[in-house]
Formats: sequence, C-alpha cells, structure tokens
Amino acid sequence: MTAELVRGQNHPVSRSRVEIRVSAGTPVLALASLADEQGRLAGTGVLAHPGARTLPGVHAPADLADRHTFAVDLDAVAADVHRVGVLLVLPPGGPVRFGAVPASYVAVAAPDGGGEIAGYTLTGLDAETAVIALELYRRQGAWKVRAVGQGYSDGLGALLADGGMPAPAARELAAAALRAAAPAKEADATLAPLPSLVGDLRAPQTPERAAAPAPEPPDPTPASGVPYAGTPGPAPAGDGSPPTISYTHPRRRRTSNEPPEPAPRAAAAAEPGQPPRPVAGDAAGWSMDERLYNQVWGMFEDLARTVAAYRSAVEFADSRMDRELDDALSDPRHRIGGSGNAARDTARARREELVAQAQAVLDRDLAQLIAESEVVEPALPASYARWDNPVWHGHRTPEEGPLALRLGDLHLPERPDLRIPMLVRVPLERGLWIDNGRTGSEAAMAMDTDRLRRAAMDMAVAHAVRLLAVHPADRFSVHVIDAAGAGAASLAPLVRAGVLAAPPAAGAAGVSRTLAELTRRVDLVQMALKAGAPEDLPPDVDTAEQLLIVHDFPHGFDDRAVTQLRYLADEGAAVGVHLLMVADRDEASAYGPLLDPLWRSLMRLSPVPDNHLADPWVHHAWTFEPDLPPQGSQVLGQALDRVAEARRTTRP
Repeated sequence: MTAELVRGQNHPVSRSRVEIRVSAGTPVLALASLADEQGRLAGTGVLAHPGARTLPGVHAPADLADRHTFAVDLDAVAADVHRVGVLLVLPPGGPVRFGAVPASYVAVAAPDGGGEIAGYTLTGLDAETAVIALELYRRQGAWKVRAVGQGYSDGLGALLADGGMPAPAARELAAAALRAAAPAKEADATLAPLPSLVGDLRAPQTPERAAAPAPEPPDPTPASGVPYAGTPGPAPAGDGSPPTISYTHPRRRRTSNEPPEPAPRAAAAAEPGQPPRPVAGDAAGWSMDERLYNQVWGMFEDLARTVAAYRSAVEFADSRMDRELDDALSDPRHRIGGSGNAARDTARARREELVAQAQAVLDRDLAQLIAESEVVEPALPASYARWDNPVWHGHRTPEEGPLALRLGDLHLPERPDLRIPMLVRVPLERGLWIDNGRTGSEAAMAMDTDRLRRAAMDMAVAHAVRLLAVHPADRFSVHVIDAAGAGAASLAPLVRAGVLAAPPAAGAAGVSRTLAELTRRVDLVQMALKAGAPEDLPPDVDTAEQLLIVHDFPHGFDDRAVTQLRYLADEGAAVGVHLLMVADRDEASAYGPLLDPLWRSLMRLSPVPDNHLADPWVHHAWTFEPDLPPQGSQVLGQALDRVAEARRTTRP
C-alpha cells in the first residue's frame, strides 16, 4: 500500500535499491542532489543531471520529459552523504512557473516496476521554477523519505546557492545542467533566457523562497568579539504575534585541522523491519557535547515536522469531508430517500479513515522520538541536563566553558510528555527576561502574585547557578541588582556560598554604582578590541563573562540608570556582559514606548508553563516549561559549594 505523504511528512524506506518516479504535467528536468547532514552542497560533484548523470548510488534521467524514472542505490551512496534530494526544474521556453501547470507527482518505489512505497503530490506551488520535491535522508542509520515541496522562483541557481554552494559555482552548474538537457537544435534558443532561470547570482541577494514546512536555515554570521555564533532565541514580533524560535544549527569555529570525531553508529534493530535502536550522540560534531547538541535540535526538527504533517493531514481530511457533504446536499437525487444519508455517512467514514492513517504515522514517529529521548536525556552534560539528572551528583568545575545552556523544556499538545530541551548557545547573544507579571499567560493569571514573583526569582537563580557551575571557576561572575531587597529569599544560596561578585545592590545608589561599573567595562573592552589590544585593559577590569541579574525593575532606577540598562542590553553581550531581567512589563508602563526596544531585545521566558513561543517553520505554538530543581533537593547548594571550593583552590 502506497503511503500518500503531505508536505513535511516522512516514511521509512525499507529497501536499499529504489526507483524515483516522476509524473509531471509538463516536460521538466529531473535532477538529484547529494548533501551532507546539515543539507549543505559542497563542490560540483553533488548534482546528477543530464550532463553528469551518474554519481555514487544515483543515476539521473537524460532528457526533458513529463515522466521520469531513475534509480537510487542507498547502499552505494557515500558515507558523508546524508540527504539525496529529488529536484524538478522547468526548462527554458516552457511554462514560466509551476503554478501554471498541473501538479507533479513523485514516488519512491521498488525497482523494475515494483510497487510504490510512498508518493507525494506537489500542490500549493505558484511562481516557482525549481523545486525540491522530496528527499531521501539518513536517520539513526536508516533511510527515510520526506515530502519537501520547497520551491524557488529564481530557478535552479538560487536553489543550489541556498544549499550552501558559492553563487558563481551554483550559477555555472545550473547553466551546465540546463544546457545538457536542451536538444542540440534548440541550443541557441535555450541559452538566451538562462539568467532568469538560474537566477542572477552575480550580485548579493536573497532568493525568493516559497513557503516550506521546515527548510534548513543557513548558518548565522559569527558575531565579533565572541568565539561562537550562537543560536538566537525567540525573536520578538512587532505585530503582537508570538516570537519565533530559531532552529539554526550555529557555525562552529574549528580550533584544529583534525577531522571531527565520528558519530556512533546506531545499534542494529532488534527485529527485522523495526527502526534502529537510538543512540546518544548520533549526530555530527567535533565533540560529544556538540553531537548531543545537534542531536537535540534534530529531535526538535523531527517533532515539528511530524506534528505539522499530522495536522495538515487532518485539515485535508476535514476539508474533503466538507466538500463531499456540500456535494451531497447540492445533488437533488440525494434529497429523496436515504441516499443522502448514505452519502454523508460515506464522507464521514472517509474522513475517519484518513485521520486514522495520519494518527498511526504520528504515533509511530512519536514512539521513535520518545525512545530517542530516553537514551539522550541521561547522556546530556550538566549544561544541557535537567536538575534531577544524576550527572549533577558527580559534576566538577570544568576547565572549558560550555557549548550551550538549557533554559527549560518545550513540548506540543499532541504529546505533552515528550519534552525537548530548549538549548541556547553560549556566550548568550541576547539577554533573558523572566516575566513575573500576571498578564503573560493563563497559568500566571491563576497564580498568586507573591508565589509567581518568587517562582520567577527562583528560576533566575537556578540559571545563574547553572552558568557558574558549567564555567571554569574564574571565568564567570554574577552581579545582582535587587533595589528593594524583595528577592533576598531566592538569592540566599548565592549570598551564602559567596559566589557573587559583590553583595546584591540595594537602593538607588546601589543601582547606579553597579550599572556604572558594568558600563565602564563594556566601554573599555570595546575600545580595546577596536584598537586591537585586548591584553592592554586596566588591571581592575574583570575579563570574565559577566551576568547581571536585575530584580524588580524599574524600582530604584532613574532616567540615567534606565539609559545605562538599555546600553548594556544592546552592547553588552558582544563583549561578555549579559543581562537577566526579572520584571513585570506593566510596572514599567510609565516609560511608554521608550522601553519597547529593551523588551524586544530580550528573550522572554515564563516561570510557569506558557505557549508563547512559535517556530518559523510551521508556526507551532510550543509550550515552554522552566527547569527547576525538584522540591527539597540540595542540588543547587551542592553545585554552589563546588564552585566556591574551586574558586578557593584557584586563587593565587
């Protein structure tokens, strides 16, 4: 039985030799691309096209046609190839966009005319001239097929450039593929319109992309002054819509020419036909921490896509049932006798069948993700781990800083018990804002104000303790502004352990003094970096990363202090001064729009479960839950004791 896929949905491929069958409404060029685990195309030997039909494991069609069949041997695909994409391109002189021709159908099937394994109809296209129809991809040692349906109106060149190929090389390869597919007698006519089909890549530009369920975003540009380009967190939206989570896999600067450590291979399946048993660290990376980080984001991506596919299938089933019910009601023959009831019952039964099929696929994918989560969670390092993870009992102050930090968990309503760690890269590129206001969510509104404020401050302290514990003893400092002293109970563990840079600043004088010191540090480090002499800083400047916790803003802040706080939020992160606000935005409403840039620059978190985050792929509303130590646990105190001991032993 053929699995009918919708955009974003995946399906296992149980055999190594398969055929790709393409049925298009017009002659198209069918190509195959070979990409690495991050979806990047490197070099010229990554595209099978009429001029270079054969690549390891892939043999592409030779000509333009409305029907294509080409063979794929997954066992023969190179080990560093993790994605085999099926690309469809409109030829020069033909239709100008996919939206003007009947929808194409692409299927993965058994070879030699065997039955179809999975198929996908490319609906919803408009101005695109090149499209990634589907892709075969590796996941934990096994192959799957995913319906992609991502199009590019700027043609094949834009598609290749978006896959990471340099623009000139992408343009040249696209032109070569189109020339090779064009009949000789039409060569002159074919070459003329090439620029419009392969995209004008000579000038920097962003290709126009059609909406896609989950495109692999490009690596961000590293920020100056920090060793890593971190993954930005939820980006604020100016139109009142939920902020979005960026799932970008950040660029990692290599410190040597050594190749990365290979990811562990997944264990063989317990029974034939079953998926491989998941393995912790089953992702690319130069260290186990980086492999686990990439694996967590891969799980995030898989959960987003499989839920999107399920919701899309249910929506399709509902719309088809509505259409069939409308047809039944509009047919005069169904108004007499029982034929109308039968037609309605048939429409509802078809709807239930489609939903049941989608639910079965969702349950299968969720079961695999749960199994993967069960092996990944216990293997996470302290910076990624929950506070109840046993790793904290044996944790010691490290010699190097962490790669990323866990802020909490994210989940979707289809399976609330499947929690994906919310990780952000460090050093933090954006400040954090823990919202202790009661207007943020239903859970906050149902909570007593004092309890909510205490939970928010406890959450801030837990983040500070985690940052202290996962950095070298002398490489992270924490400052606190608690102008009214309302956070004393939550801050007690930090004060008692003696790990703060100074006692919590109280009153307007304490606020001014602390902000002046950190503002001076930002100014001096910026000047030193611009002068190319970071080693010439004054001896009283602490070069460690700095975290400023601000509680009960704007109490104790005058206009000058507010300006300095905004300056730290804008400029501090690039030179190692990070902001953690615990505040209610409504209490600062007297400042009006003056503070809007401040709130937008911070990543908003909630001390109670809240679905205020959305992803940029399919716009799911993700529920965020903070990660706090278990009730009565001593894990925070033990971690702080180890930090204090490490500092005593490292002091000269």
